[in-house]
Amino acid sequence: MMRKLVLLAVLLALSGGLVFWVVTMPRTLSASEAAALPQGDPQAGETVFNAAGCASCHARAEAKGEAKLELAGGQRFATGFGTFVAPNISPDPQAGIGGWTPQQFANAVMRGVSPDGAHYYPAFPYTSYARMAPADVADLFAYMQTLPPVAERAPANEVSFPFSIRRTLGVWKWLFVRDGPVVALPAGADDGLRRGQYLVEGPGHCSECHTPRNALGGLDYSRWLKGGPAAEGEGKVPDISPSGIGSWSAKDIAYYLESGFTPDFDSVGGTMVAVQENMAKLPASDREAIAAYLKALPDSGS
Repeated sequence: MMRKLVLLAVLLALSGGLVFWVVTMPRTLSASEAAALPQGDPQAGETVFNAAGCASCHARAEAKGEAKLELAGGQRFATGFGTFVAPNISPDPQAGIGGWTPQQFANAVMRGVSPDGAHYYPAFPYTSYARMAPADVADLFAYMQTLPPVAERAPANEVSFPFSIRRTLGVWKWLFVRDGPVVALPAGADDGLRRGQYLVEGPGHCSECHTPRNALGGLDYSRWLKGGPAAEGEGKVPDISPSGIGSWSAKDIAYYLESGFTPDFDSVGGTMVAVQENMAKLPASDREAIAAYLKALPDSGS
């Protein structure tokens, strides 16, 4: 009897281990999705680069002007799960991503999977980038290949057990990563409103800072864009839903993204400075589209 119980326990452990291995397996683009990636357009990719805010994290800290295009990485982001260090994503073939294929880049951006098949930590906002159009990802990669290569490796992340076990991120992704729209727009929504949704929910990754998170670090979609504690240090990220900036007009929002000035004659501050500088480089129609989306959000209170 005891032998049968031991055997049963072993079989259950093996079955559980197999289920865990399958559930946590990194999932990449399918062969057909990878093959369908178009040839990237570097000029179009510059707009995607600004919308996605790549330089805000991957340029050197305090970089200004053209130096912000040197994507050496190295910025440190201290969180409750560890300190994450932005990697070098310049086109240097050894220290950066110059040796990557467009398919490997798309898997990193849209699936959070590295070229060697490991999960990336969600400090890299693939939870939002999962909603990006493959053509935009291809354009972004083409543009980034035109930037200056930087031959210096960024330091490694500083993450302790159990968060150092990347395989468990497969479960985290299963729980919290969605590649569909978050907000249901009206059936008759115009192209501008849909463009605004795409920019906010996708490449602009506004929710990564402006949406509260649960104890596991997943976005609380029921409180979409309602602000919350800053991931790093003290302070609070503001509510940009109607319960927070409902008194702002669409023109106020678009002007803020262009100039950095609020309707109350205050100015942008903190980490939002880099975001606003990126948004100022977008076409005016994109800023107006973002404003239209934010004004169209349902007002569900605070």
